Order: sequence, then C-alpha cells, then structure tokens
Amino acid sequence: MMKKKLMASVMVTAVAAMMAAGTATAEEYKIGIIQYVDHASLNQIEAAVEARFDELNEEGENTYTYQLQNGQADQTMLNQITAQMIADEVDVLVPIATPAATVAQAATEDNQIPVVFSAVSDPVSAGLAESMEAPGSNITGTSDALNTNAILDLMLMVNPDLSKVGLLYDQSQDSSKQPIADANAYFEEKGIEVVEKTGTNATEVMQAADALVAEGVEAIFTPTDNTIMDNELAIFEKFIDAGIPHYTGADSFALNGAFCGYGVDYTNLGTATADMIVDILAGADPAETPILTFDNGIATVNTETAEALGIDYSGFAEVCTAVNEVETAEDFE
Repeated sequence: MMKKKLMASVMVTAVAAMMAAGTATAEEYKIGIIQYVDHASLNQIEAAVEARFDELNEEGENTYTYQLQNGQADQTMLNQITAQMIADEVDVLVPIATPAATVAQAATEDNQIPVVFSAVSDPVSAGLAESMEAPGSNITGTSDALNTNAILDLMLMVNPDLSKVGLLYDQSQDSSKQPIADANAYFEEKGIEVVEKTGTNATEVMQAADALVAEGVEAIFTPTDNTIMDNELAIFEKFIDAGIPHYTGADSFALNGAFCGYGVDYTNLGTATADMIVDILAGADPAETPILTFDNGIATVNTETAEALGIDYSGFAEVCTAVNEVETAEDFE
C-alpha cells in the first residue's frame, strides 16, 4: 500500500511539474499595428492580421494582445502613434503601407524593436531593406509589389488601338515611383502618348482627374497609390461619364468604382504578415528573414462600371490567375 501511495505521489508531482513547465513556456506578446490610412485594401490587411491572432489566442499556446492606431495619412500623427506604442513597450511594430513603415524604421533605429511591415510595394527603393532576400536590419515584412506590365496588357486587351493614356498618382508616394517609371517605359515602347497628372490631397486629386478628362485620354493607370485610393469614390464617376476606364493596382480601387484593380489578395497578405510576426516573436532574425511577395495575378472588376463603359472583360480569365467581380461600395463585406 505504501508503494502504491508513493507511486501516486510521484505521478501527481510529475503532472504538476509538466503543468508548471507548460505555463512557464507560454509567452505574452504585445503587438502594435499602425495603419497609414483608412481604405478598403489596408482594412483587409488589418482585419486579417487581427483574425489570425484571434485564432492563435483561442489555441492558447501563447497570448497575443494587439492595439490598432490609424495615422489618417498624417505624418505627425504617425510619429506620435509610433512613439506611444514604443512607450507602451510593444514587442513588435506592424506598420501597414510604406509611409507608416518608414516612420517605424526611423523610430526603431536605436532600440531595434522588431518591425514587420505589410503592403510595402518596393521595400528596397523605399530604403527599408538592403535586399528582398536579406533585409539587413530589424525590419522585414510582406510586399504587394505590382506587376505593372501585366495590368497594362489588360488595358491593351480591352483597347488594342489605344493612343493616349493618363497616369494618375501621388508623386510623394514611394509605392508609385517604380510602377510609374515602368508604365512610361511600357507606353514609350508601344508608341502610346502619356499624360501624367498628380495630386497629394483630395482637392489636387479632383483637379488632376478633371485635367485628364480634359486632355482626352482613353484610359488611366494608377498603381498601388494610397492617396488616389483614398479619393477613388470621389472621382470614379468623372471617368465613367467621360467613357474612360481606370486601371489600378489594388482590388479596393475597383470596389470604390474604378473599372479594374489588379494585384494581390490583401486578406492573404494580412494572414501571411501575421504568421511572419509569430516567427519573429519566436526568435527569427528580421535581418535574415526574406520579404514575402505574392502572385499578382488577380483581377478585380467592377461590374457596374464595366457595364456603364460597355467593356467586355471576358478575356481577362485567360491571362489572370483569377477574376473577381465586385459592385461599388465603401468597404469589403
């Protein structure tokens, strides 16, 4: 009997030790999410990141608490938000879009808090990474790099006789610089005239849109430009009324009225960002963690705009990974 009691005691002690060990290995992490501006694509990323951490919290291995702040496209506000999150001792900063990532980079040069960005179109040109394969510092993340030629091919598929095209963008947006250069090279090679108009705020974007209509362009291209995206709902009807299809670098443009958006699935981008955050928090070195890029083969078409413009886009399915159809709305359901 004594032997059985002794064995039972040892088993209880062992179980308690295992439970204590399990408790000891569980970690609690604080995540600071900094969204550059409120628009449909970035909202998809933010929602997907939070959903992934909600799933992980239900699994219970570790605890992830997150806070979200929106910079509303204001540099001063982005700086304040980032400083406050650092003061709150977050374990990782998660800036969404290039301007937010640039602020996070500057704020962590000395403290080396890990930064995992999302939706940065050209991390190397933006000065956030030495290379896509080895970022080289405390920063890595996911990119929504745009295959500019692919979306311009769609433009010519719809109108093979295109002779004059407009480029609409914010010249202060790093995400627009390389795609606009690529677009100029593309159209120069094909002998197509290009008209460039830019805007850095709502008033300037409206004026730029009006100017493109007045110039008589036959189609308009905008890359993954947050400023134009933020104002798409205010300009898309101008283009429809003028019979001009607007081709863009993200699905959210199409949701907000543009004829076509082409690029990554932003929900998948957000989920992948969350998984990368988990790896970094578990000890992976951001400097040696490659920046993730994604298949840019998804075309999103606004069916209401396509009908209003009389465009047959059935051929898109032959050259795109997928063709999604949406109707005009402020945000994805």
